[in-house]
Amino acid sequence: MTEAPRPLPVSNLLTTPEAAEYLRVSDRTLEAKRVDGTGPRYFKVGPGKASKVVYRIADLEEWLQKQQYGSTAEYKR
Repeated sequence: MTEAPRPLPVSNLLTTPEAAEYLRVSDRTLEAKRVDGTGPRYFKVGPGKASKVVYRIADLEEWLQKQQYGSTAEYKR
């Protein structure tokens, strides 16, 4: 039996797991894209190493639009 999708929070800020679910990628993929600079823009909230990464839905949508292609010839490797 598959798990029912969780409802998105009321806030327009999503945690990494929520943002990954929104984009339908794994948490690890989103974290890797954050490290190499190819992912969506994000915020670090809180002090130092205890800070939490959050994403605005608008930034996820903007990043997603940049991932759209009409053919494989358009894809830049």
